[in-house]
Amino acid sequence: MKSIWALSRGALEQRPQLGLPWRDQLKVLARVLPLLWPKGEPALKLRIVVSVTLVALAKVMNVIVPIIYKMVVDSLSTAPNAVVVVPVAIIIGYGVVSVAALATDEIRDVVFATVQERALRLISVSVLKHIHSLSLRFHLERQTGGLSRSIERGTDSIETLFSYLLFHIGPIFLQIVLVAAVLWHYFSFTFAAITFFVVTFYAVYTAGATQWRMKFRREMNVQDREANARAVDSLLNYETVKYFNNEEHELDRFDEAKQDYVAAALANQRALTAFNIGQAIILAVGQIIIMLMAASAVFRGAMTIGDFVMVNTYLLQLYGPLNTLGWVYRTVRQSFTDIEQMYALFAEKSDIEDKAGAPPLAGGPGRVIFDHVGFWYDERRPILKDVSFEIPAGKTLAIVGPTGGGKTTVARLLFRFYDPQRGSISIDGQDIRDVTQDSVRQAIGVVPQDTVLFNDSIYYNIAYGDVDADQEAVKDAASRAQLADFIAKLSDGYLTRVGERGLKLSGGEK
Repeated sequence: MKSIWALSRGALEQRPQLGLPWRDQLKVLARVLPLLWPKGEPALKLRIVVSVTLVALAKVMNVIVPIIYKMVVDSLSTAPNAVVVVPVAIIIGYGVVSVAALATDEIRDVVFATVQERALRLISVSVLKHIHSLSLRFHLERQTGGLSRSIERGTDSIETLFSYLLFHIGPIFLQIVLVAAVLWHYFSFTFAAITFFVVTFYAVYTAGATQWRMKFRREMNVQDREANARAVDSLLNYETVKYFNNEEHELDRFDEAKQDYVAAALANQRALTAFNIGQAIILAVGQIIIMLMAASAVFRGAMTIGDFVMVNTYLLQLYGPLNTLGWVYRTVRQSFTDIEQMYALFAEKSDIEDKAGAPPLAGGPGRVIFDHVGFWYDERRPILKDVSFEIPAGKTLAIVGPTGGGKTTVARLLFRFYDPQRGSISIDGQDIRDVTQDSVRQAIGVVPQDTVLFNDSIYYNIAYGDVDADQEAVKDAASRAQLADFIAKLSDGYLTRVGERGLKLSGGEK
C-alpha cells in the first residue's frame, strides 16, 4: 500500500528546510512590531506605555525585595533572642513589596490584552483576505489542512512574540543590569563582573545551541503539518473513504506520517536534554564561585549574614529568569520560524490580477464570446485549442464532451479563475481581462457541479448568493426551489445545521 503515496512522501522528504537568518528575523520584526504601535490609536499607544512602565516597576520592586530580606536577617542575627526588636515595618514592607511586584505583572497583562488581541485580529483577517485573493491554481496545489496549520501556528506565534519580547526578554536583561548594579554598590566590582560574565556566557551558549536545535524543531513541524493535512483530508472526504472502504488505508497513511513525527520528536527531545544540561552546568558553576566568595567575605567579617543571604537571594532571583530565558529564546526563535512561514503566504502572488485602473464590467444584455481561446494548465498538455463560440443574450448553450475535455475549464475561464494563453473572452464586447474580477463574478450566477455547502444553517447556505437578503427573500427562494416543505419538516427549520460539506443531508436534499 505504501506505493500509493510514495510520490507524495518523496515530495515531503525533498522539501527544503527553512532557515531563518538574523536578517530575516529583522524583516519579521519590521512587519510585526508596527502592530504594537497602531497609527491613529492614541488610547492603544497609551496602553503600551503603561504596560512597559509596569514591567519596569515590577523589576525594580523585585530587586528591592532581597535588600529588605537582608535587613530582616541582619536584625534577627544581631539580636537572636529578642525578636521584638525586629522592625515590624520591615517585615510588613517585605510582604507588601512582594505582593506589589506580582500584582503589577497581573495588571500589566490586563492592560496589554486589548492591544494584543486587536493585533491578532488584524493579522488574522489580513492573512485570510490575502489567501482569498490568490488564484485558484494556488489553492489546487495546497493541502487545506497544512495551510490552516501554518496560519494557526503563525498567529499563535505572533502572540507569543509580543508577550516574550515585551514581558520576558527585555525585563530579564533589565533585571540583570539592576542586580549587577546592586552587587557592585553593596559589595564590589568583582561580584558584579562575575555575575555579568556568567550571564553573558549563558546567553551566548543559549543562542548557539538553540540555533543548532532549530533543525530538529523544523523537522518536527514539517512532519506535524503532514500528519495534520492527511487527517483533515480524510475527514473532508469522509463519504468517499466509506464508499471505497478505505478506512485502513487512511489510517495507515496517517500512522506513517505520525511515525515520522515521533522520530523527529525524539531527536528533538535528545537535543533538548543535552542543551538543558549545558545550561545547568553554566549556572551551577557561576553560583558556586559567587557563593564561595560571599562565604569567604562573611568569614573575614567583610560581609554580614544578611549580605550572604542577599547575594544568594539575588542569584536565585536572577538564575530563575535565566533558566526561563533559555526556554523563552527557543520559543521566540520557533515563533520567528512559524511567523516567517505564515508571512511567506503574503509573498504568494495571484496569477490573475486586475489591471491598474480597471473599470467594472458595464451592464448589458449578457452576450458572451470566446474568440480563438487556447488554454493549458501544463504546456505539454493543451486543454482548449482555438475554441470559438458565441452565447447570444438570453439564449442557452450546452457544452458536452468526454471527461477532461475542458468543460469545467470553460467555466473557470469565464469566471476568470484563469486567463487564456491565447485568444480572448468578452461579455457584451468587453474583454474580461480589462475589467475588475469582482464585477465579472457579480454578473454571473452559478450552480456548481459539486453541491457545496458550508457547515452552517440551511438559511445561511440559501442566502449565500446574496448575504444581504432578508428573510422573505430567502424563504421565497426556498419555495421556488421546492425546499419549503422539506425545511418545514426539520425540527430546527431554517436554522438546521447541515454539517461539514453538507454531510448531514442526503444527496437529493443537498
